[in-house]
Amino acid sequence: MTEDVRREEAPGELQNGDSGSANAKGSSKTGQIRARNKARIMSAAEEVFAGKGYDGATTAEIALKAGLPKANVHYYFSTKEAIYRAVIDNILDLWLEPFQRITEDDDPAEALSMYIRTKVMLSRDRPLASRIYANEIIRGAPILADYLGKDLREWVAEKSEVLRKWADKGLMDPVEPAHLLFLIWASTQHYADFQAQAKAVLHHRDLTEDDFETAVETITRVVLKGCGIKTG
Repeated sequence: MTEDVRREEAPGELQNGDSGSANAKGSSKTGQIRARNKARIMSAAEEVFAGKGYDGATTAEIALKAGLPKANVHYYFSTKEAIYRAVIDNILDLWLEPFQRITEDDDPAEALSMYIRTKVMLSRDRPLASRIYANEIIRGAPILADYLGKDLREWVAEKSEVLRKWADKGLMDPVEPAHLLFLIWASTQHYADFQAQAKAVLHHRDLTEDDFETAVETITRVVLKGCGIKTG
């Protein structure tokens, strides 16, 4: 552990012999510092990886952007690849978790509408992370190949069963589940990965809340109608 980290994360001095209370406070403070520093590193890494790509990014630049010594960054993440994976893992968790809870007992219209809205709003709130993922895939997924071929494939297979059971119950038309998910991912992530195009076409300096709400409404209507899902 570096001297900088030791100083920053060291618990407070014991006072009045209350070692239990002091240790608890010190542990809480240390946890807050860790969480704050990791958040700073992750935010900085999103900017650097999105702007420079994986090959062009450096840990030193990430540290500079985060306002932390490089040694502190290496305390939390041993390598540049570890930071990169953490950034992508975070956005994947945010993308997949909302649909992870969906079961065959849920209403397809509500479930798909919620998932589309969540994905569009993540494109609004976390566009840089989405672009990092897109660039990784465009490069042939050199770092994420194992994840895509195992974890993501298993996730899609599991959710595909839910979609097929909805179709078996007559709640939606039979569609190929994987391709439906591809369609949702592509359309919702467009507002992050191709934001410059959207802004140019819509004559905006920045996309507005109305733009994102219109995107949610349009994608939802097209997906639900295309799947034969009745609403209301």
